[in-house]
Amino acid sequence: MLNAVDRKYLEPGIYTDSAHPGIIRLAGETIRNISGKREQAIRLYYRVRDGWHYNPYKIDLRPNALKASDMLHRNHGYCVEKANLLAALARAAGIPARLGFANVRNHLGTSRLEKLLQSDLMVFHGYTELFIDGRWVKATPAFNRELCRLLNVEPLEFDGIHDSQFQQATADGKKFMQYVFDYGTFSDVPREIFINELLKHYPHLTGKRLLKGDEYIILE
Repeated sequence: MLNAVDRKYLEPGIYTDSAHPGIIRLAGETIRNISGKREQAIRLYYRVRDGWHYNPYKIDLRPNALKASDMLHRNHGYCVEKANLLAALARAAGIPARLGFANVRNHLGTSRLEKLLQSDLMVFHGYTELFIDGRWVKATPAFNRELCRLLNVEPLEFDGIHDSQFQQATADGKKFMQYVFDYGTFSDVPREIFINELLKHYPHLTGKRLLKGDEYIILE
């Protein structure tokens, strides 16, 4: 059972805005005719994982853009956005949810992303923790099925029992992702910490930096 302090993981946050009508509507549509909370959590996970394709090149950190409800107007998002959306949908469905963040080293050497970040370290990677059957279970809905196929990585499955985190290796045994630092869990997106960590590890991303094409990072 959740104690009084943990009740915050059922309440809407500034960015995890689970009381938004659109979030409530989407959660209801996704879990319609599904009674068990674990089964509902599973359905919500796959709705977010494959319903929004992963895009780390469009990062907008303005307050309104960080809200889970902003995702309802587009079909893409990066890891923090997708984790936050899953948390908001879960809370709207009555499933306690919180956000976790970690630094992850990308061993695939994706040149486009490394050029943008000037590093192979993915700072403040977001994941979700859902309270199911009396315990917290990690869920990482970032990489959609189509992207995993391109990366030669099995998509992360979620059964509501076991932690679902980035794989350490690809299907052919090559290194994939390595967790190097964990920031812990939060009831809402810690926007100031997020921005400060980005600027600490990627000092070239100062103020407002717009990049050519569809690549942009806005830190207002």
